[in-house]
Amino acid sequence: MMMLFVDRNKAEYGVEPVCRQIQIAPSSYYEHKRRERDSDRLPDRIKRDMKLELEIQRVWENNFRVYGVRKV
Repeated sequence: MMMLFVDRNKAEYGVEPVCRQIQIAPSSYYEHKRRERDSDRLPDRIKRDMKLELEIQRVWENNFRVYGVRKV
C-alpha cells in the first residue's frame, strides 16, 4: 500500500522525500521494486509460500471447494 503511494507521488516529489514523510527507508522501496522485477530476489519463505498456495488451491478445488481451513 505504501509502495503504491510512493509510485503515485514520486514523479512530483521524488522517492526520498515521499519516503521520509511516510517514514519508510528509501532502500526498502527500491528493494521492493527490485523484487517485483526479479522473483529470484524474493526471500525463501515467500517463494515457498507461493508454491504452497498453488497446492492448497488444487486440493480445495479437487474437493468441490467445500473443505475448510482445517481439512485443507
